[in-house]
Amino acid sequence: MKNVLITGGAGFIGSHLADELLRAGHRVRALDDLSPQVHGRARLRPEYLSPEVELVVADVRDASAVARALDGVEAVFHFAARVGVGQSMYRIAEYTDVNARGTATLLEALAKRPVERLVVASSMSVYGEGLYVDGRGRDVIAATRSLERLRRGQWDLDDEDGAPLTPRPTPETKTPSLESVYALSKFDQERMSLLVGRAYGIPTVALRFFNVYGTRQSLSNPYTGVLAIFASRLINDRPPLVFEDGLQRRDFVSVRDVVRACARALESNDAIGRVLNVGSGTARSVSEVATSMAHALGKRIEPEVTGKYRVGDVRHCFADVGAARAALGYAPTVAFDEGIEELAGFLEGQVAHDRAGEARAELEARGLTL
Repeated sequence: MKNVLITGGAGFIGSHLADELLRAGHRVRALDDLSPQVHGRARLRPEYLSPEVELVVADVRDASAVARALDGVEAVFHFAARVGVGQSMYRIAEYTDVNARGTATLLEALAKRPVERLVVASSMSVYGEGLYVDGRGRDVIAATRSLERLRRGQWDLDDEDGAPLTPRPTPETKTPSLESVYALSKFDQERMSLLVGRAYGIPTVALRFFNVYGTRQSLSNPYTGVLAIFASRLINDRPPLVFEDGLQRRDFVSVRDVVRACARALESNDAIGRVLNVGSGTARSVSEVATSMAHALGKRIEPEVTGKYRVGDVRHCFADVGAARAALGYAPTVAFDEGIEELAGFLEGQVAHDRAGEARAELEARGLTL
């Protein structure tokens, strides 16, 4: 049994992790600022957060609050972050300050009071484009797509001879390519955590989450996970907005699988000092996912394919989970159809304030869509 602190512990993934840790017999404290964008203007304790969780309402950048939250703690999961590729491209100072300085504040406190384990949530966004193979079967690290091609609606990537590249599962060895301020800030979080952990003898693990979906995800935050954004549109009888041609492929993983990986990272010595992918290992097109969400909600609404590029987006990226399987014994168990049905059940009777159109207008006004 451990005393565990989860920064961002009142949020979507953090609250599910709290449940998992409580089931395992641990004591859980959550540090969370209850951001209005996620939790609403009232900033109330979420009803879904277990009453057994001690909630400290404070900002991770507040050094004194962090020090108090760490009192008696033996392990830390660091999930506190601003989340959203598009928004990060115009709230640059906010994302950098919360994600980088917040992590630095936590790590300074841990340098004075080391813990037995630190697990930091990173993101698949650090990869930029995923790994590809060319026509000869050789691995290719694709370059950033040119704006000229994107303006012409040429979404896919070609090799140097103009032949199409084929995406394949992306392993942790793929060189990062940081395409957004959000991606840069998540890379900062993982590298700072591993570096300071090594310097101060804190066993540290960085987990790169892919597209996590499930119950409790905010339905009124237009920069949250894409499935929640689609659900918010559909609940309001509006079509999901899909960028490019909708054929871009992503890896959608249930929050239930993610928290099992996190719990194993708390105990596994094989994971110490490593970066590990946590995904489903399966690629799905964004249009396919939008259609599946509509069917699960009983809506006959087709997605609106915008034919526009959003700055910071990549074409294809999905996980190779072999390293997590070896280090954590991780294997995704929640089938996509099962996870979607579970999410649809949670959504029954929910009120969703659809702000996707507003977010799209924000990006367009700043020239962040093409």
